[in-house]
Amino acid sequence: MFTLSNVLHVPHITKPLLYVQKLCRDNYVYFEFHASMFYVKDLITKEVLLSDQSHDGLYVLSESSTMSVPQAFWSPCISATVDLWHRCLGHPTPRIFNLLVSSNKIVCASRRSLTQCQACPLGKSSRLSLRLTGHKTSAPLELIFSDV
Repeated sequence: MFTLSNVLHVPHITKPLLYVQKLCRDNYVYFEFHASMFYVKDLITKEVLLSDQSHDGLYVLSESSTMSVPQAFWSPCISATVDLWHRCLGHPTPRIFNLLVSSNKIVCASRRSLTQCQACPLGKSSRLSLRLTGHKTSAPLELIFSDV
């Protein structure tokens, strides 16, 4: 039997998603992924606890899994904070995030609006191109640019 704590609640999601690292940490197991199959194994004994086939490129835990997964495994527990949802969803823009909240796709623990996190501008920044200098060269390495 697997244990998961602090599970995020998504009321209208069509398929439950699994946070693999958290499952591994909370249950002392590890995943072994193959092209058409995956296994969940005990970290100490290496015993196979769960296995199933991949479907359309996804590794799906289904009722037909080799071992049965308790229903409590899928039940929602808590709603998360705005900041946690923002990080878990890959830092969506405030417009996209508010759309998810307003359409009840996700439930937040507070009604606080999304503010920009420190990682967002860093992840979306790009290098500026070099400006034109007006210098013409006639031989290789006559003019060198460097970024110090």
